[in-house]
Amino acid sequence: MGRGKFRIYLGSAPGVGKTYAMLSEGHRRVERGTDVVVAFVEHHNRPRTEVMLHGLEQIPRRELEYRGSSFTEMDVDAVLARRPAVALVDELAHTNVPGSRNTKRWQDVEELLRAGIDVVSTVNIQHLESLGDVVETITGVRQRETVPDEVVRRADQIELVDMSPQALRRRMAHGNIYKPDKVDAALSNYFRPGNLTALRELALLWVADRVDEYLQEYRGEHDIRSTWQARERIVVGLTGGPEGRTLIRRAARLAEKGSGGEVLAVYIARSDGLTAASPKELAVQRTLVEDLGGTFHHVIGDNVPDALLEFARGCNATQIVLGVSRRRSWQSVFRPGVSATVARESGPDLDVHIVTHDEAAKGRTLPVARSARLGRSRIIWGWLIGVAGPALLTLLLNQVFPDLGLANDMLLFLTFTVAAALLGGLLPALASAAFGSLLLNYYFTPPLHEFTISDPKNIVAIAIFVGVAVSVASVVDLAARRTHQAARLRAESEILSFLAGSILRGETALDALLERVRETFSMESVALLERAGEVDPWTCAGSAGRNPVSRPEDAAVDMPIGENMALALAGRVLPAEDRRVLGAFAAQAAVVLDRQRLVDEAEEARRLIEGNQIRTALLAAVSHDLRTPLAGIKVSVTSLRSTDVDWSEEDRADLLEGIEDGADRLDHLIGNLLDMSRLQTGTVVPIIRETDLDEVIPMALAGVPDDSVALDIPETLPMVAVDRGLLERAVANLVENAVKYNPAGEPVLVSASALGARIEVRVVDRGPGVPDEAKDRIFEPFQRYGDAPAGAGVGLGLAVARGFLEAMDGTLTAEDTPGGGLTMVITLPLKDGAPQALPDLPDGATT
Repeated sequence: MGRGKFRIYLGSAPGVGKTYAMLSEGHRRVERGTDVVVAFVEHHNRPRTEVMLHGLEQIPRRELEYRGSSFTEMDVDAVLARRPAVALVDELAHTNVPGSRNTKRWQDVEELLRAGIDVVSTVNIQHLESLGDVVETITGVRQRETVPDEVVRRADQIELVDMSPQALRRRMAHGNIYKPDKVDAALSNYFRPGNLTALRELALLWVADRVDEYLQEYRGEHDIRSTWQARERIVVGLTGGPEGRTLIRRAARLAEKGSGGEVLAVYIARSDGLTAASPKELAVQRTLVEDLGGTFHHVIGDNVPDALLEFARGCNATQIVLGVSRRRSWQSVFRPGVSATVARESGPDLDVHIVTHDEAAKGRTLPVARSARLGRSRIIWGWLIGVAGPALLTLLLNQVFPDLGLANDMLLFLTFTVAAALLGGLLPALASAAFGSLLLNYYFTPPLHEFTISDPKNIVAIAIFVGVAVSVASVVDLAARRTHQAARLRAESEILSFLAGSILRGETALDALLERVRETFSMESVALLERAGEVDPWTCAGSAGRNPVSRPEDAAVDMPIGENMALALAGRVLPAEDRRVLGAFAAQAAVVLDRQRLVDEAEEARRLIEGNQIRTALLAAVSHDLRTPLAGIKVSVTSLRSTDVDWSEEDRADLLEGIEDGADRLDHLIGNLLDMSRLQTGTVVPIIRETDLDEVIPMALAGVPDDSVALDIPETLPMVAVDRGLLERAVANLVENAVKYNPAGEPVLVSASALGARIEVRVVDRGPGVPDEAKDRIFEPFQRYGDAPAGAGVGLGLAVARGFLEAMDGTLTAEDTPGGGLTMVITLPLKDGAPQALPDLPDGATT
């Protein structure tokens, strides 16, 4: 009998629905006629999960006595005797009670699988043995029950049961996971949004690795040869051609397979003129690599393989991704491509990936933006072919093919002349024609080995050869130069189109434009200089590159922009034909600078408008919120000073109490206004000291009735590094706000707990609460959410509290109170940042 199939529902956290999904799978198989039993399921009194057990056959559990208590475990013998087709077994990582058949439940499952029974089980990501330390670092909770990773990896199917942290917390708050008395503790500790997000990421990455293993098994079975290596930094070599997009996407996929992968795209530009690639295509590839989370680099180097390897080793790269050469096969005979050279010289420290693409072996187009002058290497090759080629051909014809005839010999010599014209231009071709005619005269025209011609027909033939060679060389050279000139004009038009498009798009990044100038012209640095007048010194409005010049006189190339502005480039002298494009860049730089300043002025105007709006709101608040207590004080004072009425001692006490309350309200309002003013002007300088919360928080409750707040501040909490005065003011504002909206007769809860390297203080009320879309808005100045009661203040309390806490490197956020209400969460740093022990995971969290 064969081994049973093993399926696992892997959860990112407790409560995501693994058991529910397992039972749903059981119902689906029963409907298909499969014999399914529930070997063990723990529903933890969750109604929806318990309902899913209806209609499924359940194997009775085995009862065990341990230390005077009775426990139930899965009855393996009963399941083996029943021999169902499929057994549902919950909580794979569970540790059995001593005296059970096996120590761990996964060992029970192994017995069922060996017996040929298919098993469907559940486990949480935090229970995998290899992730124990990681989970403890994230959550502060050490998992006592674990299962070896290999047990889970051997499963035939692994299905991830996922849920967003927000949805899981809502499920928790609604009481669908734990009992109500455990909800607050769970939300404040293990089920924090950050913890759930980290556990979710762990689960996704682990499942992705498992999928990769399945893929490798498939490739092995089908004899697919491909390398999937671990990597840290991946360098993508770009040529500026359309295949670069394919390479970038391939490198991004490789980086995503491992944690912390980084993609660095690099384009190597020669230093002899405009960039050899389409600026438009490079801009597209730059955007693509940045969208995928990588970085784009522009490096200058005449030897592309050496520059690429130097860059890769300089950034500690582990892999290089290159495309299959676009050169045709015959071109590789004369010179190997960049990919082959890099692969040969990379050494053992760099892995080189050669990626195929649609442009492979289609031939390299002429450089789009190279100068009309031929490059140095091409001229050298033209001379070699034009001179050495005829000499080698003469040797070959004399030794191997001596009887081809003069006409064929001339055609072969003409071939080298045309090749010399294609590579090196007119001069190598003329030299080849002259040298070839001399060789034809000396070796192939009677009398042999003499520079004389006996037959007049041969004189005409050689003359025609020279004329045809010179004519063809001239035409080929002219066509090559026209092609280069057309390519250059195309490059210039693309650059000008890019500049026009940037104007229409409203791009205002001056540094990016100057960097584009530096890359386009292969310069060391570019600076935009300006001055107020002809006799004023130059100032730098923006620069790119290393060591930009401070005066146009010091630049290798300067392009005036009006009378008091210039674009200064350092590096090399540009040819005259490049200055037209440079002039367009310079004009665009001036426009961008003006636009940037206009944007800054508009931003300043916006701040002034906001300031005016705040002052208007402040005046409106002062006109109402400050006048109300003043009116009450004045009425009370006027009444006390009146001689027409004989006030009793009780009445006088009431009037004096009214005066005191009004003065307290005024003091509180004015204090908040002054605090807000200090925050907006940046004059809040906290004095950080080691402080015990149980010394500060009780002092913050002086402004509220004694029975309106319930404190839960453990004395064992570590000290925090805060400004006592600022923390007291912040907590006081939060408590007063909570008491204001809390139902009468029910106290506001102020609790504190240690979580890792921080302390949390929670101010919990049972008021109407605040919807999610308004939780950030309530911390803005002069905001009072909903139907704020009359005299509720100017709406500065929460803004001041958040400002004070952020000044102390703390945070203030708003959360929903389970069951209704609003919870203000304060996070404070410990005095030394040392993590503290956290409470254990709540009961039932292992399911």
